[in-house]
Amino acid sequence: MWFLGAAALIAVGGALYIWSTSLSRAFDQRRAEAAAEPLAEPQLLTETDIDHLPEPVQRYIELTGSIGRPVVTEIVMHFDAAMYDAPDEPGMTGPVVQYERFDVPHRLFFMKTRMKGLPVAVLHDFNHDQATMRVRLAGIANVIDIGGPKLTRTETVTILNDLAFFAPSRLADERLSWTEEDDRHAKVSFTLGANTVSAELIFNEAGELIDFVSQDRGMLETDGSLTVTRWTTPLDNYREFAGWRLASEGNAIWHLPEGPFAYGHLRLTHYEAR
Repeated sequence: MWFLGAAALIAVGGALYIWSTSLSRAFDQRRAEAAAEPLAEPQLLTETDIDHLPEPVQRYIELTGSIGRPVVTEIVMHFDAAMYDAPDEPGMTGPVVQYERFDVPHRLFFMKTRMKGLPVAVLHDFNHDQATMRVRLAGIANVIDIGGPKLTRTETVTILNDLAFFAPSRLADERLSWTEEDDRHAKVSFTLGANTVSAELIFNEAGELIDFVSQDRGMLETDGSLTVTRWTTPLDNYREFAGWRLASEGNAIWHLPEGPFAYGHLRLTHYEAR
């Protein structure tokens, strides 16, 4: 029955190949590498540190519980997510884990879901000054595998968005430049490496950040190219996470000529920061 042994060897070999190339394993390896880089000595955020910022940004930082605590450098977040390929199509749901460092920087976003009954893994990886995105079907074939300067610029906008909503103590970061508009709006520019990206932050009467609007982010087309498109992320449902008061739920929206398309919905379920 030699063929049974050969079949077993092929099965084992295939399993080892899938394990060795899995995006889950790539995420774990990259996270370990990123976390191993030394952290600077934590600095407490004071009111003096933020007194040059626009008034609505100062109020927002204060209500998040950031004053008197160490400036956040590293975060780990878990989300329940739903992602959509196109309007009126059924969403792909699943868990997301995200690891991020704002000093270096690193950003790792890993999602597991299913598409037409098959397992799908998604990995966004921003490593120092370059970004990649891979979507792998059934643990074997990449259906999306992109990188390059346009994706890096796009993911720089994403880092700015994460910083605003999930690391508000870093809004005094020297890489940010601010313009005050009124008591509900402020504009910010973020310089990271070769890229400078901008956004408008929108606050409610309570001082909470409720929307982020950028004209600098690229939408992935079916041919793998990126088209710069107006992008907004309305978030709300502020909750306490280990003393931090943060937005916990909202949408990611592309504003297309035919109307807005909410392609992603995230609900924050776990948050760690240091």
